[in-house]
Amino acid sequence: MSQIVLSQIEQNILQLPVDEQLLLISQVAEKLRKKVETQTDFENQLSGMANDANIQRELKEIEEDFRQTELDGLEQ
Repeated sequence: MSQIVLSQIEQNILQLPVDEQLLLISQVAEKLRKKVETQTDFENQLSGMANDANIQRELKEIEEDFRQTELDGLEQ
């Protein structure tokens, strides 16, 4: 986002009464917190999947199924 747009948003916020500014900041902070938690949860799930023996076995089977196509002589 450009500095001009951010400056305009800031000026609009500063025109609000203090209690509404605080409410807005609180709401934005909560949404950011939830977004970070969701991202962290997703990354933890991916990490768990990467370490799961069943998924590793399945990936090896898929890799084996496609090994012939890797040997077809086509350039990458």
